Amino acid sequence: MSQPTNKGIWKVIGASSVGTLIEWYDFYIFGSLATVIASQFFPNTNPTAALLSTLATFAAGFIVRPFGALVFGRLGDLIGRKYTFLLTLVLMGGSTFAIGLIPSYETIGFAAPILVLLLRLLQGLALGGEYGGAATYVAEHAPANKRGYFTSWIQTTATLGLFVSLGVILLTRHSLDSDQEVSIRKFNDWGWRIPFLVSILLVVVSIYIRLKMNESPLFAKLKSEGKVSVNPLKESFGHKTNLKMVLLALFGATMGQGVVWYTGQFYAQSFIENVCKVDFDQSRTILIWAIVFATPFFVVFGSWSDKIGRKWIMMAGMLLAVFSYRPIYKELMTATNIPNRISSETPAVASVNRETRPLPDVSTTLQITSSRYSFSTGMSFTEVKSDTLRNNITTPGKLTYTEKKLDNPTYWKFVLLIFIQVFFVTMVYGPIAAFLVELFPTKIRYTSMSLPYHIGNGVFGGLTPFIATLLTTIYTQDALVGLWYPILIAAICLVIGTLYISNKIDPNVND
Repeated sequence: MSQPTNKGIWKVIGASSVGTLIEWYDFYIFGSLATVIASQFFPNTNPTAALLSTLATFAAGFIVRPFGALVFGRLGDLIGRKYTFLLTLVLMGGSTFAIGLIPSYETIGFAAPILVLLLRLLQGLALGGEYGGAATYVAEHAPANKRGYFTSWIQTTATLGLFVSLGVILLTRHSLDSDQEVSIRKFNDWGWRIPFLVSILLVVVSIYIRLKMNESPLFAKLKSEGKVSVNPLKESFGHKTNLKMVLLALFGATMGQGVVWYTGQFYAQSFIENVCKVDFDQSRTILIWAIVFATPFFVVFGSWSDKIGRKWIMMAGMLLAVFSYRPIYKELMTATNIPNRISSETPAVASVNRETRPLPDVSTTLQITSSRYSFSTGMSFTEVKSDTLRNNITTPGKLTYTEKKLDNPTYWKFVLLIFIQVFFVTMVYGPIAAFLVELFPTKIRYTSMSLPYHIGNGVFGGLTPFIATLLTTIYTQDALVGLWYPILIAAICLVIGTLYISNKIDPNVND
């Protein structure tokens, strides 16, 4: 079957990418606002528990992605690629919009987190059907010698979806009021809903574009010849040879790719905000700049994989991640270590605010002193002291440093360190769509490639922020202990992939 012209393939990529980008935007808005959502939908008596609950809800969307892959993968192999990922787009957009409408915990109690969880599960199911459809659709239009290059454009949509979500959040936050403190308060109260609600407009545009798309020519040919799979699930997982390829794809590629992806972007943001205590705006603009600089490399590595094969590019990305994560995150902590900085320079006091709160014991009060300091370099921070006063005796409490505003050199050092991590992401993620497509025959491709992809990304990768954060709350003496999870998973995948994955490019995959 003849391939589409260059103009035709770019139309296919554009139509597929817009919808996929919007689905990723919808999916990642939740993670980008994890701290705010924790205060809205969970009891605020224990902020750490609320954040862990939010991250667990975030992870739940990933855990159900393999089920979405089975449901929608089967539909995609039975009725076609086009109508299946139209359905996933509607489900994703509707669920995201609905999250923006849910009343807070203070209004409806535990019904709030339950509703959020249910909608998050719907989002996960929808995304489980989206990626496999989009990647398969583009690959089945692409010529064999440029399959990695063309599918790598779909790979950029996940990172760009995160980029758009961060951009919309910052734009919304700064447009609510000219006064920064008022703007922050409004955003935390109700403004956070806007990024969820506006997504419905993006979804409508994407649906319109996708309605104009034609079915994949390879699937259309199979259907016209009566060769469509009768039972894609049985053929994908009931046949020993194909099941072997599914397991190899999972444990030799997507498992490691998943943890590298979510460490380099989501855990990185969580670490900067919750461990390094960098302020809201900078923790997000750092990631935005890193994404801007790194995103072109998805296409670079996708295209390069057409020339030298997919395997060694992906394995090299995992290897670099395994040996680089702890030094990178250690440097992030060192750069924001306020006591170390104070030992070499005394900061100037900008403002002091004291607040007294009564405790259940009527003779005891809690005095919270928030002092804003700045260094000559331009870096500033808030020191929070919580002292207990009982019978005119003061007991010093916990001392914390928050809302750190980085000076210019430190800020760009952070951008570089996150860029390096996203660069690893481009290595493992850029070639993987073409790699997965080439493993499986056309009539069961949607089902076969979707399951290992979404287990690797959804379960192993999606759980990274939650497991890493949980580990740091259990083993408080080591703030870097959470990194052992992605390092271990990536290392196992690296060994299996190196030993058993073939570097051969299959030119006949579209026959």
